Amino acid sequence: MFFDGFALQYQEAAGKRFRLRRGGEGPPLLLLHGNPQTHAMWHKVAPVLARRFTVYCPDITGYGFSAKPPVSADHAPYSKRSMAADLVALMAGFGHARFQVVAHDRGARVAHRMVLDHPAVVERLCTMDIIPTLEHFERVDMAFAMGYWHWFFLAQRHPGPERMIRAEIEPWFDFHTSREPKPADFFHPEARADYLGALHEPGTIEAICEDYRAATTIDLDHDRTSRDAGDTVRCPMLALWGAKGSIPKWYDAAEVWRRYASGPLTTGDVLSGHYLAEEAPDAVLAHLDGFLSQ
Repeated sequence: MFFDGFALQYQEAAGKRFRLRRGGEGPPLLLLHGNPQTHAMWHKVAPVLARRFTVYCPDITGYGFSAKPPVSADHAPYSKRSMAADLVALMAGFGHARFQVVAHDRGARVAHRMVLDHPAVVERLCTMDIIPTLEHFERVDMAFAMGYWHWFFLAQRHPGPERMIRAEIEPWFDFHTSREPKPADFFHPEARADYLGALHEPGTIEAICEDYRAATTIDLDHDRTSRDAGDTVRCPMLALWGAKGSIPKWYDAAEVWRRYASGPLTTGDVLSGHYLAEEAPDAVLAHLDGFLSQ
């Protein structure tokens, strides 16, 4: 079954309304999704983790069916600092001052900022298929620009990219998610329907673009300030990436993360492309089994 044993609910936090699924018993564990997805990407992983943890799978700010702050000149509501603070408030509303985080793609960028801004809150961090945003932008070359073309397209001024995406939502989604070859039925039908339904929700496409606009502006300011101050990931960290994806082609990801993490660091690849939790859930769970604290 799809998210067997999980309750679908809405919760107010930081003046915003968040949609999430919650299930299981044990220490709190927050799972954060990426773009252009929703919490539904965790459907193969979350029920297994719920045997040992109380698992929270929200739609992050602006995505899915969670609150969508409007477009703004400074993109501040979609800074990773603001998005991280929203999720800290969300977990606090459930009574959790400390918790572990497993995050993919854009959610992993939010989680990275969460660890820097709220080091007492995050007990352990697992990121999937990223290196720090600042490293990406400071290393831009032709391969990155062609492979992650969407970073530069989505960050263009409002409402240009929004209008183009809205004209062809499903073809855009399929093209965007085909960075590595996949069968036509790759995404679970309920997950795919959720992803597409969210993209048709008013404000979602604007929110996605604002997320990427923030990444090229206010997020870089925050990231450079943190680097200059010597702020690092101090909690135990697991950095995973897809062996068939772009990260290992472009970077020595383990070496990069060693410069951003001063606490215990474990790195490794998973035999998958970008969508680790959907392509290789058993391998992801095996890594998490040896990493997450019970």
